[in-house]
Amino acid sequence: MKFLKTAFLSATIMATGVNANAEEYVIDHEGAHASVNFKISHLGYSFIVGRFNEFSGTFNYDAANFEGSSANVVVKTASVDSNHLARDKHLKGADFLDVEQFPDATFVSTSFEPTGDDEGVLSGNLTLHGVTKPVQIDVEFVGEGSDPWGGYRAGFVGFTAIALKDFGIDYDLGPASATVDLEFHVEGIRQ
Repeated sequence: MKFLKTAFLSATIMATGVNANAEEYVIDHEGAHASVNFKISHLGYSFIVGRFNEFSGTFNYDAANFEGSSANVVVKTASVDSNHLARDKHLKGADFLDVEQFPDATFVSTSFEPTGDDEGVLSGNLTLHGVTKPVQIDVEFVGEGSDPWGGYRAGFVGFTAIALKDFGIDYDLGPASATVDLEFHVEGIRQ
């Protein structure tokens, strides 16, 4: 029986690509030590910036095996906040996020490729507005260490850009607003 459990665990780790030595971290969104932000051009004259206030997730990280890193994030689309109530109502509607039909946006990583000592490209599948597409996120390691409350933390920042039409959002804001820049600040607490 012990052999079967070991074989199953080994097969599961190999199938999911999870680094067995990586530590799991829970993203600290409750302490406001993480954020999911966006920026989009407004008519080519300026930028609208905002964030999503409700999200959760985990990541796996091992400094000795950076390429084994992974992440899983769920964003509540109705928590979109561009600091303008009328605009946020429009963003939540059918023209954009359609939060009634698609309450969650998710990212599930599939691989990580280091490009330097403290940086790399996290590839994965982003599901937004009911459409799943592969995306790549440029990731930079910020730091890790003990916190004042007896825990251990690690932090990263990530950047990517997505085309709205790729995710079935066809509302025409003009060519300057065809893509949205996404920026992630992630601090996790080791479990």
